[in-house]
Amino acid sequence: MNDAFPDSDPGVVARRAASFGKSAAAYARQRPDYPDAAVRWALEPVAGRAPLRVLDLAAGTGKLTEVLLRIGLDPSDIIAVEPDTAMLGELRRRFPSVRALEGRAEAIPLDDGAVDAVLAGQAMHWFDLDRALPEIHRVLAPGGVLAGLWNRDDDRVPWVAEMGRLSRNTASFGEWRPRELPKTAHFPAFERADFAHAHRRTADSMVATIGTQSHMLILDEPERETVVNRLLGYLRATPETAEGEFDLPLITLAARALRCT
Repeated sequence: MNDAFPDSDPGVVARRAASFGKSAAAYARQRPDYPDAAVRWALEPVAGRAPLRVLDLAAGTGKLTEVLLRIGLDPSDIIAVEPDTAMLGELRRRFPSVRALEGRAEAIPLDDGAVDAVLAGQAMHWFDLDRALPEIHRVLAPGGVLAGLWNRDDDRVPWVAEMGRLSRNTASFGEWRPRELPKTAHFPAFERADFAHAHRRTADSMVATIGTQSHMLILDEPERETVVNRLLGYLRATPETAEGEFDLPLITLAARALRCT
């Protein structure tokens, strides 16, 4: 998913960042989750803590929360924080046993040292890191871990690259990595790892997934319809995607850093 390469124009970035709420239900249905292995890697530095308290920051509709539950965390040990009320409502509907709060990375509604890990799925590139990193440091317990995860279409695969071009998404897997995370006194070093992933799709559901990406959400309706029709035509004519279900190859990029005391 290619939202992690925002336009350089601050106004466009702001529109893209605020665009998801109007498609919250579609986002929940259509977006991929994250590989269990990537989430376990993110939590590895604190895996021995019991209970293991995890904050899903900028949680959206709960794609990462879903994986945390799947790998065995107790719902009472997960807190989800999300600024968009529509996305938050969808998360609460899907995971009523998880504590879900309205809040931002730059103003987290938790006490000091409240969690052992802060995870952000498909989100850290939207943060104001100068404000968010000190705030994340504040809510982390000593020795806690901060980790970001991003799903990226693997456009080393030719048909995936062409699909990206037709969707007018110019982010390139070959050029893109998680935004350069600054070395700070709070988080002096980030480790990185990549994980193979896939999303089972059809031509129609693939286009629906692309429709939940921020570069599509801010288009006016005639332009959006033009892109959708172009993509459907391409996918229905391409051997790898023309008949029934197929796997969209993804790479999940992960970065983690320990809280410096």
